[in-house]
Parts: sequence; structure tokens; C-alpha cells
Amino acid sequence: MKVLIVDDEKLIREVIIEYLKNEEMDYLEAGDGEEAVELVRKNEDISIIVMDIMMPNMDGYTAFKEISKIRNIPCIMLSARTEEYDKLAGFDIGVDDYLTKPFSPKELIARIKAIMKRVYFDVDQIEYNGIKIDNLAHEVFIDGKKIELTPKEYDLLKYFMQNKNIALSRDNLLNHIWGYDFYGDARTIDTHIKTLRNHLGKKRNLIKTVRGMGYKFEVKVEK
Repeated sequence: MKVLIVDDEKLIREVIIEYLKNEEMDYLEAGDGEEAVELVRKNEDISIIVMDIMMPNMDGYTAFKEISKIRNIPCIMLSARTEEYDKLAGFDIGVDDYLTKPFSPKELIARIKAIMKRVYFDVDQIEYNGIKIDNLAHEVFIDGKKIELTPKEYDLLKYFMQNKNIALSRDNLLNHIWGYDFYGDARTIDTHIKTLRNHLGKKRNLIKTVRGMGYKFEVKVEK
């Protein structure tokens, strides 16, 4: 595992690095978004990115968008700002997680591990009614045609298909998909479900709303 740490504050980078060393994790570091993009271009073995939002030369959101054009790498955003809008903006562009400064380095390591386990160590394929998830390639196909999903939409669809016909609460979905107790608004999950349904097209009705609770992936049970 190689973690790319991007923050213009050297002290923060040094603290994170010490905890990564304790976990025997490899790392690279960058002081701004532009440097981070260049490191991704030159290093194909970066597994996950931990990146500050407010940085000189290129902010974290812009850097993540540029990196996504090169390769799909999981990302945890760091920010001193606590507004929910900032979190939703990050999730909308495909960021996997969001941690507010000051943060616990131990919690950051736990979130890194949770994302790595979810993204890299599940290699099965899941299929139902023309929908196919290929975890090895991290791709989704509908009736043989590849569709593009954000990382969170991908994780939601996968979790739904792993739990067919089970009503899943919004808290359950938030905690599982984000890998920890997410203190957010139910609108976060509702927004992601809406965009996921749009991507599914004719298959959108497989995700049913469970009034007053959450959602479920409804399949016909063969008798």
C-alpha cells in the first residue's frame, strides 16, 4: 500500500507519516495540488490519497478532478471547514471520505484501512437481471454496456446487490459505505441514490424506497 499525502502544512504531513510508518505503510508527500497531480502521473502504485482542500497553486478539489482524469484512486479529503456543503461537494465529485481538522491520526488510519479493504480486497463478480459488477476491474455493466459511476455510487450498488431484498436504513448505508459513523444529513444518501438510479436507466426501479426507513434492492424470488 502506498499513500499519497497532500497538504501545504509540513507538520501535518509529518504527523500522518509517523502513523503510516507505524502501520508499515509506504508513502509519498506533496505540498500542493499541482505537485500531487505530477506524482500521480509518475507513480502508478499509489493506492490512496489523503489531501487537504485549501492549498496554494491548486486546491484539493481541482487536483482530485485532474487526478481522476489520469486514474481512479480513492481519496480522503482534509479540511478546516465544517460546512456540510463542502462535504457534499466533495462526495459529488467522487471523493471517498472527508475528515475535518483537527483530526485524530488514529481515526485517519482506520478510515484508510476501511477504504482499502472495500476497494482493493473484494474481487468477486456480482450479477442480476442484466447488471454486472466486476470488482476486479472496478467496472459496472448493464446489459453488456459499461456505465460510469462515481466511487460512492459503485459502492452503493454493490452493497445493494450483496443484500438483495433486505431493507437498509439510511444510517446503515451511510455507516457501511463511508466506513465509519458518518454524522451527516439523510440528504447525502438520498442524493447519491437519485444519481445512481439515473445511471441505471431502465433498471432504476430495482432500488425501491422503503418509506420511513431507507431503501432496498428488490429482486424476484424464484419459487
